[in-house]
Amino acid sequence: MSSRLTGLLPIAGWVRSYDRGWLRGDLIAGLTVLALIVPKNLGYADIAGIPVQNGLYAAAAGAILYGIFGTSRQISVGPSSGLAAVAASAVLAAGITDEREVAAFVAGITLASGVLFLVFAVIKAGWIAQFLSRAVVTGFLFGAAIDVVIGELSKLTGTDASGSNSLRELWSWLGGVDETHRTTLVVGVISLVVIFGLRVVAPQVPGALVLVVGGLAASWLFDLGDRGVALVGDVPRGLPSFVVPDGGLMWEHAGTGALAAFALVLIGFSQTAGDARMFAARHRYPIDIDQESVAQAMANAGAGVFQGMPVSTSLSASSLNDHAGARSGVASLTTGVGVLLTLLVLAPLFSDLPKPVLAAVITEAVVMGMMNFPEVRRLARVQRFDFWVAMAALLGTLVFGVLSGVLIGVGLSIFWLISVATRPHIPVLAREPGTPAFRELSEHPDDEQVPGVVVLRMDGGLFFATSDALEDRVREIIHLAPDLTGIVLDCGGMDFVDSQGSATLDDIITLTDDAGIVLRLARVKPGFRALLERDHVLERLGPDKVHGNILLALQAHLDAPEGPADGARGESPTPGG
Repeated sequence: MSSRLTGLLPIAGWVRSYDRGWLRGDLIAGLTVLALIVPKNLGYADIAGIPVQNGLYAAAAGAILYGIFGTSRQISVGPSSGLAAVAASAVLAAGITDEREVAAFVAGITLASGVLFLVFAVIKAGWIAQFLSRAVVTGFLFGAAIDVVIGELSKLTGTDASGSNSLRELWSWLGGVDETHRTTLVVGVISLVVIFGLRVVAPQVPGALVLVVGGLAASWLFDLGDRGVALVGDVPRGLPSFVVPDGGLMWEHAGTGALAAFALVLIGFSQTAGDARMFAARHRYPIDIDQESVAQAMANAGAGVFQGMPVSTSLSASSLNDHAGARSGVASLTTGVGVLLTLLVLAPLFSDLPKPVLAAVITEAVVMGMMNFPEVRRLARVQRFDFWVAMAALLGTLVFGVLSGVLIGVGLSIFWLISVATRPHIPVLAREPGTPAFRELSEHPDDEQVPGVVVLRMDGGLFFATSDALEDRVREIIHLAPDLTGIVLDCGGMDFVDSQGSATLDDIITLTDDAGIVLRLARVKPGFRALLERDHVLERLGPDKVHGNILLALQAHLDAPEGPADGARGESPTPGG
C-alpha cells in the first residue's frame, strides 16, 4: 500500500527520505525562480489576453501541484510564452472578445488539456507527441514568437493594430506608426534597451524583475499614467477561488477548445519528457515518465479550476532552479507558495505597471526563449529538408495563426514520416577486401563483388508502407543486370514484417523464379522467420536458401550444382575473388 501511495503521490516517498542538508539550496532555488517567473507570468497572461493576475494563479497551481505529483527534482512548471500564444490563438479563432469570457475560455482549455494529459498517461500514449518533430517544433515556436512580438508592437508605440493573422496585424501597425505616442515609445525603447542590455552585460541578473521594479518606480515618479502611457490596471490582492469553467461557453466553442487542448498537450509532452530525463541523467536519479504526464495533468487541471492558463515545463526556469541548488520538490513548492504570498501582499503594486514595460518583458521572453537561431542554423547545415520543414511551420504559423500552425506542424511531421517510411534505403553491398565485412558499394566502389550475384540490404521493417519499395528495387536490379544469376537479400536490418510484407516477399520469389534467378536470404531474425514460416513463404523459397550470413549465402550459391532454372549458368569465382 505504501509503494502504491508513493507511486501516485511521489511527495509521500521523498518527504520521508528528505536530506535536511538540501533545505537551504531548495529554498534559495525556489525564491530565485520566483524572482524570474513573477514578472514573466504577468506578461504571459497578457499574451493570452486574460487578467495579469491569472498568470500568477496558474504559476502557483502549477508549481505546487507539480511539487506534489512530479518525479523530477529540478523541473519548474508554470505558464510559458508558447502555451500562451496557443491560448491567444484559440481565443481569436473562437471569436471571443469579452474579458470574462476570454478568461473562462482559457481556463476551460487549460482544464481540458489537463484531462487529456491524464488520459494519455493512463493509456500510455505519450508517443503521440512524436508527431511534432524537433524541426517542426523549432519552426512553430519561432513563428509563434514572431506572432507575439508583432502583437506587442502596438503596446510599445501606444497605437492600435488589428488583423486576422500576423502579417495583416504588422501591416496595420505600420499604417498607424504616424500616430505613435511619444512618451509610450520612449518608455518602450528604454525598457527594451534595459532588458536586452542586462542579458548581455549581466546575464546573471534577473532582467525582467529589474525592469518591472524600474517601470513601477518610473510610473510613480513621472506620473506616466497621467502622461498618456497605458497601465496594466487594477490587479486585485487575494488568492484565486475554485471555479469550474463555464460549460456552456466551452460547448459553444467545443471544436476550437478541443483543438487547442490537443495542441497544448502536444507541446507540453514535447517539453516535459526531454527536460525531466535531462535533469535526471545529470543528477543520477530515476524518474517515471508516465508519472510526469500525471503531474502535468494535475498541474493543468489545477490551473484550470483556479482561473489560470496552460502550464508546462519551463527549461529556462528549470535550469535556473538547478543552478541555484534545487535538490527536491521543496524548491517547486517554495516557488508556488512564494507566488501565493505575492498575490496576497504585492499584487496591487502591479496595477501601475506601464504596458510598454510589460511588452518589453514579453518581447525579451519570446525572442530569447522561442527564437532558437542556433538550432535553425544547425538544421540548415545538417539536413536541408528539416530546415525547410521548420520554415514551412514558421510561415504556416504566421499566415494561418498559431493554433493552425500546430496542425500544420503535425501534418508536416506525418508527411515527413510517411516520406521516410515509404522510401527505405536499399543499397547494393560488396565485400571489403580481406575481411568478411560487407558495406555499401556506392560508398566503396573498389570493394569486391561476386560476378552474377547482387547483395541487397533493406534498412527498416518490411511492411505495407515499404514492401512495394523492395519489390521495385529487385525489379530494377533484374532489369539493370541481364547476366544476373542470384540475389542475396540481407535481412539483418529488418526488425519487423507484416502480412503484406510477407506476401510481397512471396511475389519477389515468383519474380526471381520467372527471371531464372536464385533468391537467397541472409541474417533473418527469429521473429521475421517465424512469420514467414507461418505464411509458408520459407517453404516455397526452400530452407536451403536461408543462411546465417552473407558469406554463407554467396558460398552456397557458388557451390550449387545447378543454376537457378536449367543449370546452364555455370560457376562463378569464390566470394571476394
